[in-house]
Amino acid sequence: MSSKSFLDLEVWQKSHDCVLGIYQISAKFPKEELFGLTSQLRRAAISVPANISEGFKRTGVKDKIRFYNIAQASLEEVRYYLILARDLCYLDSDQNLEEANEIGKMLESYVRKIKENHTTVKF
Repeated sequence: MSSKSFLDLEVWQKSHDCVLGIYQISAKFPKEELFGLTSQLRRAAISVPANISEGFKRTGVKDKIRFYNIAQASLEEVRYYLILARDLCYLDSDQNLEEANEIGKMLESYVRKIKENHTTVKF
């Protein structure tokens, strides 16, 4: 955990790439979804790397973990919207959903390591 910037975090890099992919796929959603699913999916996706970057700069462990938990919750929201988009036949594959699952595992691991390195802090 000797990263100098959130840009160094693999989980941030992966979540940023996920946002870029979501923008590409959601651009193909029907126009009537612009203020519905498209907007909601993009907003939730952006929240993941945004909260990771904000949490990175927080100095207190509890505060850091709070932002990473917000990122995790936003990721769950992304997962649901991807499932909905798939079920509405707006997506051709589950690739983005698999990517979101991988990011979730990475984020859980990152939070666990932070907690392990700060065992004196009570959660």
